[in-house]
Amino acid sequence: MEYYGLIGKKLVHSFSKGYFSDKFKNSRIDAQYDLIEIQVIDEIEEILSDSKYSGLNVTIPFKQQIIPFLDELSPEAEDIGAVNTISFSRDGKTFLRKGWNTDAPAFESEILEFTGNKPAQAIILGSGGAALAAESVFRNLGWDYLMASRNKSSCNIITYKDLPEVLLNGYALLVNATPLGMYPDVDSIPDIPWHLIDDKCLLFDMVYNPETTRFLAEGKKRGAAVRNGLGMLTKQAELAWKIWQSNKSQEK
Repeated sequence: MEYYGLIGKKLVHSFSKGYFSDKFKNSRIDAQYDLIEIQVIDEIEEILSDSKYSGLNVTIPFKQQIIPFLDELSPEAEDIGAVNTISFSRDGKTFLRKGWNTDAPAFESEILEFTGNKPAQAIILGSGGAALAAESVFRNLGWDYLMASRNKSSCNIITYKDLPEVLLNGYALLVNATPLGMYPDVDSIPDIPWHLIDDKCLLFDMVYNPETTRFLAEGKKRGAAVRNGLGMLTKQAELAWKIWQSNKSQEK
């Protein structure tokens, strides 16, 4: 049997276990997908050293913190500064742990479909690993974007207090790259100036559970086009599976 899993702090909301369990069952793959909850990143070393795993996913809050524990990064993961997929390579006594980022290509596919492939001025809410993946996509597409966070941690990030002026200047695509609104904390919502959201706006929420978050519900009420993160999550899961299978075939 092959073993895969998801590393995170709170995984009660996880989509991945059900998705991969169904995939394994339907494709008659002798494999198991585990949910691996840890509280601090220092607990990761024992898990990464467990030779039973053929591949792992990583979710909040460890997408950036896990990097020092890996032996190698894909060019995309290195550029973004965040990892959501880990592959393992074994060559004799050598055991290499490589970090990848499938959030970015999955997000790019979804956002191009959502916007009709038309460049939009975007605001990314958040500054964690998911936000960095979105930033990489917009940067590579050449789209105009800003990152917004509750605290101004760098000159490239605006605060939520700056959002009214920014929205009035034509930024119409808002991407929630925070966990706000994710089950079970379904009542939480980004603190944006909702009175400025209208039918010219597009709201994309990387959260997928619940299907309609408060962020999306408030947008719909004001006529905005909305999309949740389920499609993105499905695509990044399939990209991770492709990486694991490619890595396995190279070992043979």
